[in-house]
Parts: sequence; C-alpha cells; structure tokens
Amino acid sequence: MEITVNQQNYSVSDACSLQQMIATVLTQPAKGIAIAVNQEIVPKANWATHLLNPGDYITIIKATQGG
Repeated sequence: MEITVNQQNYSVSDACSLQQMIATVLTQPAKGIAIAVNQEIVPKANWATHLLNPGDYITIIKATQGG
C-alpha cells in the first residue's frame, strides 16, 4: 500500500504498523521523535499496534535543542 511520510511517498506492506513503518523509513534510531497520522498525534505506546491504511499521511517531527 502507498503512504506519504513527510511529503514523500513510500510503499509498505498491507498490514503495516507505525513501528514497522519507522524501521522501513527511518535510517536513524527513532529517538526524540513524535508521529502524527492524518494530523493526529499517536502516542509512542501505540506505535506497535497502530495499523496504517492506504493513503495515510504521516508526519514525523524530530525534537531539537536550542533556543
């Protein structure tokens, strides 16, 4: 199925959880990030059980230091 992650299209398996998507899409450890699916934040505790749907729009936000 096709999903969009930060404005880039990806193809993932039909029964893909957020946790599986992270392993596929991110090339670095998933520390200090927040994820929204269709503009709704998904708590990290739910990443393994939250299944994606075709056409979902995922936004990954990375925390940074500074001011």
